[in-house]
Amino acid sequence: MSAQEKERLVAWSSELRAVHARLRKALAVTHEAVKRGDPAGPAARDLLLYCHGFCTALDGHHRGEDRELFPAIAAAHPELRDTLARLQQDHSMIAHLLSSLQASVDAGEPASQLDRHLEGIAAIMESHFRYEERQLLDVLETLALDADPAVVLGPL
Repeated sequence: MSAQEKERLVAWSSELRAVHARLRKALAVTHEAVKRGDPAGPAARDLLLYCHGFCTALDGHHRGEDRELFPAIAAAHPELRDTLARLQQDHSMIAHLLSSLQASVDAGEPASQLDRHLEGIAAIMESHFRYEERQLLDVLETLALDADPAVVLGPL
C-alpha cells in the first residue's frame, strides 16, 4: 500500500470524527437557540433554520452511512454485521426523534417542549456516536472505499 493510499484510508476515520464534531456543534447551536428562544419574529425564524438544518444534516449523515459506508464495512468485515445492524437501528430511532422535533417546530410548540426533544436527541446521538467511534474507527483506517466523503458521511 502506498503512502498516499494509507493517507486516504486513515482519512475516513478522520472524516467520521470531523462529521460527528460538526453535528455535535450543530446540536449545541440549536439547543442555545431554543434556550434564547423568543417565539416572535427573527428568533423564531432562526430557530426554524437551526432545527431544520440540524435535522437535515444528521439525517443525511445517517442515510449516507446506511447507503454507502456500512455496506462497504460489511463486505470487508463480515464479523461487524451485528454492530452495523445495531447502528442502523439507532439511525432509525434518531430519525423518529428528529421527525418529532420537526413536527414540534412546525407546530410552534414552546421552547420548553423543543428543549425536551433536543435533550432526548442529544442523549441518543452522543451514545450512538461514541459506540460508532469505538467500533469503527480502527476499521475505517484500513477501509478501501473510493467515494466522496459528502456522499458517504453526509453533506455537512
